[in-house]
Amino acid sequence: MFEYELHQIRSAELIREAQSHRLVREALRGRRTTARESGPNDTEGQAHSPRPRRHRFARAA
Repeated sequence: MFEYELHQIRSAELIREAQSHRLVREALRGRRTTARESGPNDTEGQAHSPRPRRHRFARAA
């Protein structure tokens, strides 16, 4: 009986974890959609400058 209860607890944890992952994916999908709809000229939410990133230090030989 104890093993069955442990199985039920683990099953409930996995279901909650899966729901959490689905919620995160849905939120990310919504953010991407709104970013796509706002267009490339929307400056709000853009954290990067338009110039390409350069490394701070030169490569070692």
